[in-house]
Amino acid sequence: MKHIIYLTFSLFLLTSCYYDKAQEIYPTTAACDTTNVKYATQIVPILNKNCALSGCHNSISNAAGIAYGTHAETLITVNNGKLINSIKHVSGFSQMPKGGGKMSDCDINKIQNWVNKGALNN
Repeated sequence: MKHIIYLTFSLFLLTSCYYDKAQEIYPTTAACDTTNVKYATQIVPILNKNCALSGCHNSISNAAGIAYGTHAETLITVNNGKLINSIKHVSGFSQMPKGGGKMSDCDINKIQNWVNKGALNN
């Protein structure tokens, strides 16, 4: 009888200890909404954070002749394909942001969606 109690108790101890971290088992990712992307509310902040405010591509110090200070300036690189290809790190284009890591997939998808819908000034 002692052996059965000892075996039951041992099995209970072995199965009751569980140390996995919930965030590793059930990772949470913030939703990336690309359905209704607007230039003023989503694209400008992304470009400011990654391109213009860093001092590289604003209306004053437009590195390589590229500026993202206004919608009209942004359209130049949208229309010639440099914006999308640079942020996607496509071969043959200068990888942007320069010296930094690639933008998040969510930010790239927002810009791509905005471009696909006509790059409107909305």
